[in-house]
Amino acid sequence: MNLFIAALVFIGETARDVLPIAVFLFVFQRLVIGEPMPHRGQIAIGFLFVVLGLGLFLVGLEESLFPLGRLMAEQLTNPEFLQSVTGKAGNLTWQDYYWVYLFASAIGFSTAMAEPALVAVALKANAVSGGAINVWGLRVAVAIGVGVGVSLGCYRIISGLPLHYFIVGCYLIVILQTAMAPKIIIPLAFDSGGVTTSTVTVPLITALGLGLAEAVPGRSPLLDGFGLVASAALFPIISVLAYGQLAEFFGKRSTSTPEPSAN
Repeated sequence: MNLFIAALVFIGETARDVLPIAVFLFVFQRLVIGEPMPHRGQIAIGFLFVVLGLGLFLVGLEESLFPLGRLMAEQLTNPEFLQSVTGKAGNLTWQDYYWVYLFASAIGFSTAMAEPALVAVALKANAVSGGAINVWGLRVAVAIGVGVGVSLGCYRIISGLPLHYFIVGCYLIVILQTAMAPKIIIPLAFDSGGVTTSTVTVPLITALGLGLAEAVPGRSPLLDGFGLVASAALFPIISVLAYGQLAEFFGKRSTSTPEPSAN
């Protein structure tokens, strides 16, 4: 019963947020374009589905994904668990949290592979490029970047290092890669970070970061718990640029290799 009431509350709040967008579009169509909105019935049904879908999605976040991320962070940083796997009885260091890094990289990779926005972008990129950009190659490259980014973000939280060190260092790498990467992959690489940090990835890794900051001694959820999304959005740029560079390198290598003589 409580879950049903929560769903109704979220759906009502979503309708309140979406309604101004719908009103603006209809008014703009009428006053600026000067014509009535075509297919008004289909658009109204579409908005209804959007409201229901977003409302139920928010319920799922609140009841499932957020608690799951926090629970996994608490379990993996439990002192008894860490002492059992490391054999240490004293103070723990950042190296002792290797299960956290492995879990973070695995959850980052898997959520990125399941991200609907990334699937759509990969399909469009493959179609526009005439097959030059492989769908699975792009998805795997982005997922690797997200996995590495989330894992390093967890290391930052555990070690307590400032976030701007990672941001500045990574953008220096991105600038160097941009100067050397093939032009066809550069805009797609910069968009990849945005599309992969969407409906599936962001809620889970945000909950993981907050849970980790709460569980690790000396960390603040407000100061240290956030920042994983920035890492997850930044590292796919590096991995996709590297994917383009490797594809170009192996392509040139295959074309420059002389074919064996028929004699």
